[in-house]
Amino acid sequence: MRILAALFVLLPAGLASAHEFWIEPVAYQVATGDPISAHIVNGEEFEGTRFAFFPQRFQRFEVVTGGAAEPLEGRPGDMPAAQLAGIADGLVALAYVSTPARVRYEMFDKFVSFAEHKDFAGITALHNSRDLPKQDFVESYTRFARSLIAVGTGGGEDAPSGLETEIVALANPYTAPLDGVLPVRVLYMGDPRPDVQVELFEKAPDGAVDITLHRTDGEGVALLPVRPGHSYLADAVVLREPLEAALAAHPDAVWETLWASLTFAIPGAEPS
Repeated sequence: MRILAALFVLLPAGLASAHEFWIEPVAYQVATGDPISAHIVNGEEFEGTRFAFFPQRFQRFEVVTGGAAEPLEGRPGDMPAAQLAGIADGLVALAYVSTPARVRYEMFDKFVSFAEHKDFAGITALHNSRDLPKQDFVESYTRFARSLIAVGTGGGEDAPSGLETEIVALANPYTAPLDGVLPVRVLYMGDPRPDVQVELFEKAPDGAVDITLHRTDGEGVALLPVRPGHSYLADAVVLREPLEAALAAHPDAVWETLWASLTFAIPGAEPS
């Protein structure tokens, strides 16, 4: 496994528990008329624990087809969490927003190590400037996951889902001539996030995972290297002082993190 690139200082913008969270389709490409199934996953290095459909765990769970979003229906306990039928030919997006959760840090060093990995090298100064405790403190975090799936020809374009933070593909990974690069835009409150880190997890057909770090430009665009037959998880995090909604859920939180993820695959050999 390789981890490439340097870490940079950021203004308040991202962090959470030490695990990524994503939507992982059973198949990224399905024939027209075939059902779509996808897991909700929490883990590390593109491997993790799959969770069932439980409405109390999310604020939004939607399927977007032809530019129209509809709530994703299910029964408590459904596995995979997303199960859809009768989806028309085209590019399909799934979007998920979790309910706020919390993590308690007993030791400051663990928080700093994680924050620096997620591109917040200035976190100690920010923490000290607010006179926050160095142990036994709480962070509230929310997940914003999206996934792109091709049905039939997979034609169409990705577009923002209106999430508080999200990663949007600027080219269709299933139909566009990518020449080894997929451009994505990272958004926060609808605006591009310039000069922020995007962590990319690449899974080969044999299941091997490679991790690389990338940065957005002044327009919030990152150029992600991609290869046929591989599947991908892109991750970007926002760290900020807790806003009202986070404090309503966790009054003792001193930090709030928002996690954006996007999964997709590149056609070729069958992706994992």
